[in-house]
Amino acid sequence: MKKTNVETCQVTVVDHRKVGRVNERLPGNRHITDLAETFKVLSDPTRLRIVLALSMEELCVCDLATVVKLSISAVSHQLRLLKGRKLVVFRKQGKQVYYRLDDDHVIDLIHAAASHVRE
Repeated sequence: MKKTNVETCQVTVVDHRKVGRVNERLPGNRHITDLAETFKVLSDPTRLRIVLALSMEELCVCDLATVVKLSISAVSHQLRLLKGRKLVVFRKQGKQVYYRLDDDHVIDLIHAAASHVRE
């Protein structure tokens, strides 16, 4: 007796109305790509630690390097990637540069993912 996979349809039938409704509501390819790139940037443990640290406090690069236990150069590289995805912003104060999250959406996304992981 052939074993069947219960996760796969046993017949090929397409509900064109449902498919049409979904396709009308799906974002465009550019938006999907940007969203995927954001998740890709956040998928790195070091960058995630940086984002979590910045959700608690505005920090300079030296502070962040101490928190994540990396060189200032390595942290600066990670911050450049986060800034490129508009996840963090910076301000200069004298000779120091302070980073913070760009907005609350970033940490809301992480909290939602963390909640999902805990379930």
